[in-house]
Amino acid sequence: MQYFVTGATGFIGRRLVRKLLARRGSTVHFLMREESAAKLPELLAYWGVSKARAIPVYGDLTARKLGVAGDVLKSLKGKIDHLYHLAAVYDLGADEESQVAVNIEGTRSMVEFAQAIDAGHVHHVSSIAAAGLYEGVFREDMFEEAENLDHPYFMTKHESEKIVRKECKRPWTVYRPALVVGDSTTGEMDKIDGPYYFFKLIQRMRQILPPWMPSVGLEGGRINIVPVDFVVNALDHISHKVSKGQGCYHLVDPQGYRVGDVLDIFSKAAHAPKMNLFINAALMGFIPKSVKKGLMALAPVRRIKNAVMKDLGIPEDMLTFINYPTRFDCRDTEAALKGSGIACPDLNDYAWRLWDYWERHLDPALFIDRSLRGTVGGKVVLVTGGSSGIGLAAAIKFAEAGAVTLICARDEVKLGEAVKEIKAAAGKDAQIHSFACDIADEAGCADLMAWIAENFGSVDFLIN
Repeated sequence: MQYFVTGATGFIGRRLVRKLLARRGSTVHFLMREESAAKLPELLAYWGVSKARAIPVYGDLTARKLGVAGDVLKSLKGKIDHLYHLAAVYDLGADEESQVAVNIEGTRSMVEFAQAIDAGHVHHVSSIAAAGLYEGVFREDMFEEAENLDHPYFMTKHESEKIVRKECKRPWTVYRPALVVGDSTTGEMDKIDGPYYFFKLIQRMRQILPPWMPSVGLEGGRINIVPVDFVVNALDHISHKVSKGQGCYHLVDPQGYRVGDVLDIFSKAAHAPKMNLFINAALMGFIPKSVKKGLMALAPVRRIKNAVMKDLGIPEDMLTFINYPTRFDCRDTEAALKGSGIACPDLNDYAWRLWDYWERHLDPALFIDRSLRGTVGGKVVLVTGGSSGIGLAAAIKFAEAGAVTLICARDEVKLGEAVKEIKAAAGKDAQIHSFACDIADEAGCADLMAWIAENFGSVDFLIN
C-alpha cells in the first residue's frame, strides 16, 4: 500500500509513519521542506527503513498543491491509497497570521494536491478545538454547531475542517484528537504543551509544602487528554477500516476529567500535596466583567499577574481552559475500535510516566545556565566601591562574564585606573563604565541614579 503524509516530522506524524511502515509492503511518501533535508538520516533511522520505503517529497505546505513539482505530481497520480494530513500549527500561543497560513491555507493546498494526484482517501487530522467553546456535548456528527470561535486556534481548526468538508472532492474522513500528551508507555513528549504548563506549579508546591499537607485546587470544566500512542493506533486502525468517506471520529478519552482532577492526578504522580478541597472556578463568574477588566487595568495587578505567569511558564491562553465547557461524545470511534484492543488508557495509569519524563527531559530548570556568565551575561551590574579591593575584584569577575559593569567610588582618579585594570583583565570589548560619587551623599546618589536611568535604564544586580 502507498501512503502520503504531511507533518511527518512532527510529534504525531513521525509515529504514524512508523506505524504505517510496519505494514507489510507499505511505502510512505512524505512532504518535506528542501531546507530540512538534513533531518532525513535521523528520520530514516527512527523509522528503521531506507529511502526506498520512506520517500521524501520536497515542497511547501503554504504553496499551491503543496509546492510539489509537476513531474512528481504526475509520478504520484493514482498511486496513493491514503493521504494523511497532519501538518498544522498546534501551538495555542502562535500568532494568528501563522495559524491562518498553515492551518487554513495549508489545508486548502493539501486538498488541491489530493485532487491533482487522485488520492484514494484523504484523512484530515483536525482537533476538538474545531468545536470552539461549545456549551454541552459535542457529537461526532456535529460541525456547524461550533460556538465561540474567537481564539485563532479554534477558528483556524474549524475553518480548515470546513475546507475539507466543502472543497475536497476525494473521499475524506476527519479525526478530532483531544489534547495530546506523551506516550502512555514511555512518557516521551517533544514539548511543553497543554497540561504540561501546570507541571512547574505542581513542582513548586512539592518544594514548598510537605506531601501530607492538603491543598486547595480549582474544580474547573472538563479537559480531555489522550496519549500520542492511542491517537496513532486509533488513526491507523480506523483509516484502514472505513470504506466510505465523509465520516468524523473523536479520538478522545470517553471518561475525561475535570481540570481540578487532572491537577490532582499529576500532583499524586509528582508526590506533591494532594488537593482535598476544590473551588468551582465558575463561581468567579458572579464578578462583573467590568470589575475584572478594571482590576486587570491596574498596573500593579497586571505586573504581579504577568510575573507569576512568566515564572511558572503558563501562557495566558491556558486560562481559557479552566472553565472549558465542552464534552465530547465518541460512540462512532468506540464502535470502529471494537474488537481491536485499542482504547484510551486511564490518565491515572500513565500520569506518572508523563511526569517522570517531563522532570528528566523537559523541565525548563534543566536548561538554565547556572554559571556566572549565564546569570549576568548582558545584564547591568552596579558595584559600589568598585575602584579597589573586593569591589574591584568583583567588577573584574562580572566584566569577564559579559556583564555591563558599572562601578562607582569617590576618587575619580582611582576609578580611571580601575577601568583600565578591568579592561586589561576582561578584554578590550568588556563593557565597563564608571561614575564618581559619594553614596553617603543623597545628592550624589540622585546624580548616580539619573546617570544610570539615562544610559542603562535600570540595574539588574547591585553589589554594595
